[in-house]
Amino acid sequence: MTTLYGSSKSRAARSLWALEELGVKYDHVPVTPPEAKSPENLKRNPNGHIPVLEDDGLVVWESMAINLYLAEKYGRNSLWPSDLSGHAGAFKWSFWGMTETEPHLIAILRNRVLNPPDQRDEKAASAAVEALKAPLKALDQSLQGSEYLLGNSFTIADLNVAAVMSWAAMMRLDLSATPTAQAWLQKCLGRDANAKVRTLK
Repeated sequence: MTTLYGSSKSRAARSLWALEELGVKYDHVPVTPPEAKSPENLKRNPNGHIPVLEDDGLVVWESMAINLYLAEKYGRNSLWPSDLSGHAGAFKWSFWGMTETEPHLIAILRNRVLNPPDQRDEKAASAAVEALKAPLKALDQSLQGSEYLLGNSFTIADLNVAAVMSWAAMMRLDLSATPTAQAWLQKCLGRDANAKVRTLK
């Protein structure tokens, strides 16, 4: 039995996307971020966050850890790279997404969308946009000459980074300075499995 707790309007979306890509049969319990602090969810994740995966008795939290676990267990002929160097690439790009881009995207999201207008800081948002330029350039350069991050096949590395970068697409950030990365992102986000996730609660 595989169960994913978390709303598709949260970081749980990236784990739902992985499950859909892998074709794993799962139950989806759409726990929202405020509900993550409930006593029931705290038993699953003492940090009070979502998503949480329960898979045959194993409990895993942190969206990137969930996705890497799912890819290794269920995706050996699809999302999971076949060799050790590919595994290193999957780890590298997944952590890169969380450390080099997500903090800046969150700063933009909070200060341009989520926070009440009187609590928004446009200077902070603009600084985050500027800070994104270097990692986006690195992403663009890394995609030169290949379809995807680890070669010519879509892997968990692409899914994890594209899931983080989906916030940039949602906020309509200008990615024209990095056209290769922009085209790659559109291609990844256009996959059927991701489209299905967007219809879930």
